[in-house]
Amino acid sequence: MPTVGDNGRLEPLPAVLTSSLLGLALVAGVFDLRTRRIPNWLVATGLIAGFTGQIATRSIPGLRAAAFGALLAIAVYLPLYLLRAVGGGDLKLMAAIGSIAGPSNWLVIFVLASLIGGALALAVVLSRGRITTTLANIGAILARLVRLQAPYRDRPDLDVSNPAAIRLPHGVSIAIGVVLFVAANH
Repeated sequence: MPTVGDNGRLEPLPAVLTSSLLGLALVAGVFDLRTRRIPNWLVATGLIAGFTGQIATRSIPGLRAAAFGALLAIAVYLPLYLLRAVGGGDLKLMAAIGSIAGPSNWLVIFVLASLIGGALALAVVLSRGRITTTLANIGAILARLVRLQAPYRDRPDLDVSNPAAIRLPHGVSIAIGVVLFVAANH
């Protein structure tokens, strides 16, 4: 699997990192599907695997790839978490995936996971006959964001932590994205 090296050229992701990436994503996806939680011990294991695997296989460039991959994931997911669009486990999982995959590969995984998540969300909305409600909610969220207001303040149904809200296990979308990424690049 490609990752950008110091020379700007693509280098393959070592097998140990590929297997760590797949293992982390699949176990997290199963946990999220069954319990709607991604355990901290799993995320910590993923971060350790990412940093140690990157350093062991690529030395200082590997350390940079692990750090920048994790930081990029945090930079993208932290605003989503603060807006309560994703959970804390999703943020931490993507940071661990970023440490294993590196920043350029993480971006590909992020796009795949986002597209898959969007398709799954659309399927759920259509199957429950909630297209009108969902479009109204999207409008309400965007209007509040434009006014720099928290979208969930007076609308708890828009908060992913609300048990009454329709929620999807994002760890499943991430796991499918990782599997597709590995399959396409291996």
